Amino acid sequence: MTAQDGQKRLSTRDIALRKGPGSIVSLTAYTAPIARIMDPFTDLILIGDSLGMVVYGMDNTLDVSVAMMIRHGRAVMSATRHSCVIVDMPFASYQESPQQAFRNSARVLKKTGAQGVKLEGGKEMAATVEFLVRRGIPVATHIGLMPQHRHVMGGFKAQGLTPESRASVYEDAMALKDSGSFCMIIEGTSEPLARRITAELAMPTIGIGASPACDGQILVVDDILGMFADFRPRFAKTYANLHQQIGDAVRAYADDVRAGRFPENRHCFDTGKKS
Repeated sequence: MTAQDGQKRLSTRDIALRKGPGSIVSLTAYTAPIARIMDPFTDLILIGDSLGMVVYGMDNTLDVSVAMMIRHGRAVMSATRHSCVIVDMPFASYQESPQQAFRNSARVLKKTGAQGVKLEGGKEMAATVEFLVRRGIPVATHIGLMPQHRHVMGGFKAQGLTPESRASVYEDAMALKDSGSFCMIIEGTSEPLARRITAELAMPTIGIGASPACDGQILVVDDILGMFADFRPRFAKTYANLHQQIGDAVRAYADDVRAGRFPENRHCFDTGKKS
C-alpha cells in the first residue's frame, strides 16, 4: 500500500490496531531526503538512536543526546506526510524517574511534532510507560536485545537463548502488557519466544531479528540499502548496494576533475560573454 495525495498521516492509534504478520512496515530514518523517499511505503518510521553509530560513527548509542534526536526528528517530520513517526529516547533521558521521562519525552514531541516516543526496557520501565501514557505521551516499548543495555548484557547478544534469558524477556513482555504501550519492538530474540509473545499480546509486535510471526518488521535503513561494506547484521536483508554505487560515482567524479572533463561550459554561467 502506498500513500495517496492528501492521505491522513497514520497515528499511534492506527498502529495499535494492526495485528497479524505483515501488518506494519517500519524502517529507521535520520534525514529528510531518505524519509521522503520511504514515506509512501512505510507505516511507521523510527528516528532511532542508532543514528549515533550510523550517522555519527560512534561505537555505540550511549553518547546520543536529546538535542540530537530532536534535530533529526524535525528533519524526518518535515519530509513525511503518511507514516507515523516516533523518536527514540536516548540513554539516560528517561531511566531516572517517570518525571524525568515525561519532561524529556514532552520536549521531544513538542520540538519535533512526532507522534510518539520509544523506550527500552521491560519490567523496570512498566510504571514509567504507564505514567507517560496517562499524561498523553504515546509510547512504543522495546525488549529483548536492548542496545542501551549493552554493558549489562555483555555486548550486542541475542536474547532468549537460555532458560534464564527466555524467562526474563517473557517477564518483560508480560509486565508491559497492560502499560498502555501502543506497540512493542522485539529485537534479537529467540524466534519461538518472539512468536509466543506476539500471540499473547493484544498490542502489535514489531520484530528485528525476532520472528516472521511478529505483526510488523523494522530494520535500519542503511542496512537494507547496503551502505556498509564491512558489516551486515545477520537479521538484515540487503536490497541494494549503495556503498559500491556511491563509491563508483565519487571515483568517476574524481577522474573527471583530474582529467579536466568536469566542469564543462554547460555547467558554468555567462560563458557567452567576454570578461
